[in-house]
Amino acid sequence: MSRMPVPVRLALRELRGGVRGFRIFLACLALGVATIAAAGSIGSAVESGLASDARRLLGGDLDFSLIYRPIPPEARARLDEMGAVSEQRTLRVMAGNPDSDRRALAELKTVDEAYPLIGQVELEPPLPLAEALARREGVWGAVADPALLTRLEAQVGDVLTFGQARVEVRAALITEPDRVASVTAFGPRLMTAQPVLEASGLILPGSLITHGYRLALPPGRDAGQVRRTLNAEFPDLGWRIRGLDRAAPGLQRMMERVTLFLTLVGLTALLVGGIGVANAVKAHLDGRAETIATLKCLGASRAQVGLTYLIQIGLLGGLGIVIGLVLGALAPLAAQGLAGDLLPIKTGFALYPGPLALAALFGALTGFTFSLLPLLRAQVMPGAALFRDAALAGGAGGRLPWRMRLAPLPFAGLLAALTVLAAPRPDFALGFVVAAVAGLVIFRLAGDAVTALARRVSPGAGRPGLRLAVANLHRPGAATISVLLSLGLGLTVLVTVAQIEGNLKAHLLGRLPERAPAFFFIDLQPDQMPAFRDLLDSTEGVELVNQAPMIRGRVVALNGAPVEIDKVAPDARWAVRGDRGLTSTAAPPANLDLTAGQWWPEDYAGPPLISLADGIAEGLGVGVGDTIDLNILGRTLTGEIASLRRVDWSSLSMNFSFILSPGALAGAPATWIATVTADSPAAEDRLEKAVAEPFPNVSAIRVRQALESVNTILAAAGQAIRMAAAVALVAGALVLAGAIAAGHRRRLYDSVVLKVLGATRGDLTRAYALEYGLLGAIAGLLAAGLGTGAAALVTENLMMIPFTFLPTVTLTTVAGAGLLTLVVGFAGTFKALNQPAAPLLKNE
Repeated sequence: MSRMPVPVRLALRELRGGVRGFRIFLACLALGVATIAAAGSIGSAVESGLASDARRLLGGDLDFSLIYRPIPPEARARLDEMGAVSEQRTLRVMAGNPDSDRRALAELKTVDEAYPLIGQVELEPPLPLAEALARREGVWGAVADPALLTRLEAQVGDVLTFGQARVEVRAALITEPDRVASVTAFGPRLMTAQPVLEASGLILPGSLITHGYRLALPPGRDAGQVRRTLNAEFPDLGWRIRGLDRAAPGLQRMMERVTLFLTLVGLTALLVGGIGVANAVKAHLDGRAETIATLKCLGASRAQVGLTYLIQIGLLGGLGIVIGLVLGALAPLAAQGLAGDLLPIKTGFALYPGPLALAALFGALTGFTFSLLPLLRAQVMPGAALFRDAALAGGAGGRLPWRMRLAPLPFAGLLAALTVLAAPRPDFALGFVVAAVAGLVIFRLAGDAVTALARRVSPGAGRPGLRLAVANLHRPGAATISVLLSLGLGLTVLVTVAQIEGNLKAHLLGRLPERAPAFFFIDLQPDQMPAFRDLLDSTEGVELVNQAPMIRGRVVALNGAPVEIDKVAPDARWAVRGDRGLTSTAAPPANLDLTAGQWWPEDYAGPPLISLADGIAEGLGVGVGDTIDLNILGRTLTGEIASLRRVDWSSLSMNFSFILSPGALAGAPATWIATVTADSPAAEDRLEKAVAEPFPNVSAIRVRQALESVNTILAAAGQAIRMAAAVALVAGALVLAGAIAAGHRRRLYDSVVLKVLGATRGDLTRAYALEYGLLGAIAGLLAAGLGTGAAALVTENLMMIPFTFLPTVTLTTVAGAGLLTLVVGFAGTFKALNQPAAPLLKNE
């Protein structure tokens, strides 16, 4: 060590005593770094799993799909020339169990002998798929999702019906290699052979059947070139082609959002933990006041003193970052264990340098930014002031020149820039940065206001215990501002999440009886509508609410230019990713709310016009007068935007993104959809049974069951989000513990003095309880107000639903904050309460 520079030797010598005083410092950095590293590592693990398992998830090298119709024979022959092909068809059906008289919506998938090209279907009991689907004694076989068997009260060996078809369940479908779980699935899977669909009578004009073709290429053949060749040979076919890069687009989008959310949670934890870092560094330097003064008196320069403790903080910060990186690197293993079968891929264990390096950079920037002011403060103070402050047990006092107080700002700006640039959604990250800065400013101002108010009212606060508690809020070195900043930010996140979740549930479920239909009936043939309406009129307790023709089409061009999805706003990309429901009408809908343009006359007979949802128009960058090309059954229809409408998607009424003028869909094989209300569950059951026999091709979607499924998903997502947001609250609790530890020397000093003056342990306990209770209540009330305001902005401006204040959330937050502050506060001051007076007085 004698060859090392003086600052390095001094820093290493001081670290010989261990890191006991830096536990909070290490925990704050490790928690934030671990969360960010975990988010990036899990996202990278899923991407890696998708890349390595893409062929199985896609079912081949390329996937071709068409709605309503199969590809023409010449296209099928061309696919067969390219490689091995498997054909499948999917549609929604009402599956029934004749033995239990129960019916349930299912997603039917019919497959050929080549299925699956890649991967294996897992059945229970185990048997080959071809054997399970084979025809025996005139009855075709089928395999079914266990959830479907439960809903139908059926078991292996039973016969199920859909349309005019009868199939025998030969096994339960445990694993389907090319199916990625989706929250938008309408029902559990029922799989059978291709000929069954022809016998079912469900292939009707306009039936919403998706024809899919999986192509497995021979080794060495380039999928991209094959895709370009087929597009060039069949430019007007209108098929949708997916390659290995889009094997599971829904899962990829979901993981992008999860990664973004967890990264922002980690940044919140780092932001809150940064306050703990500043407290820990200040407490450490306060404890080294005499050492710093001695070094300065012995001739150490400011630079040497500053560099000594910067090296110390850097080494300890590096240790905290390493701990966080190790935890974050192990996160994919934990995620795979917790997610179980929810993830269709196995992530395994691997190190992902990119996310780990980014997390380390965030941790280093945060640690340095929040340590800078305490380091500068100790560096510039003269030795005499440090001796004086150490003797008073108050630590290094004094104020820095204003230019030095601005020193952390460039590094804070760099941290904000890195947050925005590194995020998959820079707009969300920028909003987070703005919200974080606003939160810090608000809580800092609130802390100053509480301190000033406590200073004013403490002399006349009444009983000695209350007066002491109030005085502790404004005394030199008080933790008031630190606690409000750290605990308040964490609680604000929790209140915001809870209020949004509560409002969303209340909007979807609480208002269901008076707003929502009982059923959506789909795939009604035009010639069935008169009989369907007659059936509704003759069924007691039900009423037809709305009806409309519907056909699927895909947006292919805007103002004549092909759609480029990367140029579409993220919130509107769903409208151009696949086929959308289109309808045509002369009369405006009952809930019409025009925001631009005019509705066409009821006798309009000119070129196609479009009324478009205004949110989609904004995302697509189009308006009244622009044109949109729609591909419908392989033909391109060009329509001019005549009006924009505000659509309340949460109303559960019949809403269409695209409404076309009368005659625009003439000749297209559209089916009808209808919404129906029922005044009781018994009426719902009667209606479902009444529709089943005369209309076997019609699928009935129970809105209440769909909403209950959504509610289950929301509850699970809300719990996961609250658990993740609790990371910020844990960071706040760590900062609270650090702030109490930073003032430990003063607590000991105050306790001894008060005991000498006659205060009992009970007096001190009540005074500290009042102090921590006041801090917790103030933090909880501020967080409740800010969190409620943030939730109102999100629900009304982003979700477009009315906001309702939920007082239970506020009361729970305030009570929880007070309890948390009391527990952590007493844990930190227990030693001060038990400190005998004599030893300390002898030392003084």
